[in-house]
Amino acid sequence: MAVPQYFLRLWQTSKKVLLFLFAAHFIYIIVLKWVDPPITITQLVSWVSGDGLRRDYVSMEEISEQAPLAVMAAEDQLFPDHNGFDVKSIQKAMNANEKNKKKLRGASTISQQVAKNVFLWQGRSWLRKGLEAYFTFMIEAIWGKKRILEVYLNVAEMGKGVYGIEAASNYYFHKPSKKLTAAEAAKIAACLPNPKKYKVNPPSSYIIKRFPWVVRQMDNLRGDKEIQNLIDNSPRKLKAQL
Repeated sequence: MAVPQYFLRLWQTSKKVLLFLFAAHFIYIIVLKWVDPPITITQLVSWVSGDGLRRDYVSMEEISEQAPLAVMAAEDQLFPDHNGFDVKSIQKAMNANEKNKKKLRGASTISQQVAKNVFLWQGRSWLRKGLEAYFTFMIEAIWGKKRILEVYLNVAEMGKGVYGIEAASNYYFHKPSKKLTAAEAAKIAACLPNPKKYKVNPPSSYIIKRFPWVVRQMDNLRGDKEIQNLIDNSPRKLKAQL
């Protein structure tokens, strides 16, 4: 039985569209290795919904070294070691979620969060998780750890309508992120599980209990060679060595 020409044309058109979308995304990923994302879906939704949009992209040179250390301590202590996915944490989260389906536990790495925040939308659908895995693999391969960390510090939601460490530092502590102390960076990082819910300054009860733990983890991680290299080899340090 011959396939109708209509379906053949539809199939050919679909292949061309998919190929175009893949090429466009691939080029966009490469461009973002050096250029900051113009806007993300999450930021756009925040602005449209009335939550506001505070953001101010800055380079790693303009960020206190306490900030990247704090977010790694709070969100992803194995960030320098994994390939974008923390398999053990994912398995633990799956087991925990199976036992308690009312309170779901996440296990996203910083790389996965960047993939979601820059290229995708919020949610828990299988389609989004599949695309998140694809973009995570791509940015790990093309951007590298330092760029992923820099983008994370610029696009992560750190309060209601507050995106990025520079906007968060100015909003909460009235100073540029370059002047953040360890305690201040830890308070911002402590809100990351739910930045709309947990208030940084004045700190909510959750932040008061969590940020000292983040500070202790920061102190522990300072001796980690790979984490220290991520921080010490920032452009700021390289310039100082010249």
